[in-house]
Amino acid sequence: MHAERPTITTADRPVTSDRQASFTVPGLSIEQGARVADCLQERLVALSDLSQTLKHIHWNVVGPHFIAVHEMLDPQYHAATAMIDELAERIATLGGVPSTLPRRSDDVREWNDYSLDRADSLAHLGALDMVFVGVVTGHRDAVDLVGEIDLISQDLLVGQTRQLERFHWFVRSHLADWAGGMANAGSTTELGAARSVAAKSRRQRKA
Repeated sequence: MHAERPTITTADRPVTSDRQASFTVPGLSIEQGARVADCLQERLVALSDLSQTLKHIHWNVVGPHFIAVHEMLDPQYHAATAMIDELAERIATLGGVPSTLPRRSDDVREWNDYSLDRADSLAHLGALDMVFVGVVTGHRDAVDLVGEIDLISQDLLVGQTRQLERFHWFVRSHLADWAGGMANAGSTTELGAARSVAAKSRRQRKA
């Protein structure tokens, strides 16, 4: 007598997967497509964090330069959001599963949340400079890695890096002096950069 087979219900059937699809773009192997998609996923998370940081600063900036910084950051936020969508669609095209959900993001994040809450505009810009250093450096590294496999994805990253470097210049121009020095020079952390800028600003006001 045969054992009774369990009844399979719809609830028992898998309906979702985060695995690489059985296809990718023509000209790449499945393994190559997955490698590029994984690299782009890391940049997707970095841009998602950047967009949230820009909006966070937009809400929490105070001080004499409030309106200039407040209004400068919104276009950067919208541009970063557009970059996120571009990367996500490229990942899906390669057969990957794009995601900025917290669980997936935590799997690839190698950096901490932004360090400042309400703060003076120049202190925020000193810290944001450090954020852009990390994002741009990561994008440049990805340009080199992806370029060995997929020139189309590399082209996408190159265009984004160009725009990110321009936004970084906007931020740094608030921190630079006529001689080319930076108010947060020598800082290695966001809080350290913010403190350096705040201290220099206090000294200038007293002078």
